[in-house]
Amino acid sequence: MSRPAQIPLDLGHRPALGRDDFLVMPSNQLAVEVIDSWPQWQASAIALCGPPGSGKSHLCQVWRASSGAAEVDATALAQHEPPELVGDAVCCVVDGVEEALPDNPEIQRRLFHLYNMMRERNGYLLVSGREAPARWRCNLADLQSRLSTLPVFELGAPDDMLIEAVLVKMFSDRQLKVSPEVLRYILPRMERSFESARALVTAIDTSSLELRRDITVPLVRDVLEAESETHS
Repeated sequence: MSRPAQIPLDLGHRPALGRDDFLVMPSNQLAVEVIDSWPQWQASAIALCGPPGSGKSHLCQVWRASSGAAEVDATALAQHEPPELVGDAVCCVVDGVEEALPDNPEIQRRLFHLYNMMRERNGYLLVSGREAPARWRCNLADLQSRLSTLPVFELGAPDDMLIEAVLVKMFSDRQLKVSPEVLRYILPRMERSFESARALVTAIDTSSLELRRDITVPLVRDVLEAESETHS
């Protein structure tokens, strides 16, 4: 009697976001060091910047856990004043604020209010975005002036060593083990970005479940060929 085909269920996976789970490489070392150095920061507000998937959100969560910071969704500033969002907190993190700023005067005004409020409380503010804050699109002159003076710590583009470590971590987050042979096959054939790594790991995991196959070089080859045909 044949076994029924396995239906892949998206049960979700929770990436490990603790400090010990963060992969420290030359491209992100300064950013890690400043997060680790809190509360001995030399400024009341700092910024992390880097490409998508470079670890900004991970470091924001590490700092939130160590500082007890309130976490504010930048889009929530469109509807709520800062005291409503942070309460009595003296530390606050706003991850990915850059995308929410353009053409939204309420978010700009309230971010400026949040910045001033943290300073008045002798607290700390951590913001993040793809670009350095001085390059964020902002029409509010007072806020732009503050943003342009923030100390910026960049998480750089990944090298092969970091991409390999990220792949191992992403597979591990899904409770999957892959052989060094598979990793050696993937590295020269994938785009050098964290988003591409995440998409590829998801596709490999899904294919493995659907086909009930182990994660081997032939499986990965099929996934890469399918991805190439989809984007051609």
